[in-house]
Amino acid sequence: MSPSYPTLRQVVLDGRSARELAEFYREVLGLTYRPGDEPPPPGEPDPAGEDWLVLRNPGVSIAFQQVADLPEATWPDGPYPQMLHLDTTVGSAEELAAQHRRLLGLGARLLLDRSADPEEQLYVYADPAGHPFCVFVSAPVAGES
Repeated sequence: MSPSYPTLRQVVLDGRSARELAEFYREVLGLTYRPGDEPPPPGEPDPAGEDWLVLRNPGVSIAFQQVADLPEATWPDGPYPQMLHLDTTVGSAEELAAQHRRLLGLGARLLLDRSADPEEQLYVYADPAGHPFCVFVSAPVAGES
């Protein structure tokens, strides 16, 4: 009998504003809300946004959990190293430059610029809650979409 393994369901990011963080990543990654997690109409209460929200993706989802306090990561140095980060890829230096402009416009904060690195072009950003995430140029891996 072969061993049984758990299946990765989603990655969860804590934030002081679950809705703000979910909206940021919805825009960054083009994901959609799980039914019932969509933002309410303007001026209406947002009870889901004060607790737990899920963005869906074919594959792994990202969930957002609201917490009362969250020390911001101090990557690359300091008392609060990154505990988790997301890696995302684009297919060319031109796409990297376009995403850089778009992400800054969405509120990402640049932490590291290695866009001129001849071996691995990348940017490292902080999201609105301070979680680091990377965008780098990479050819698709065989078997991945």
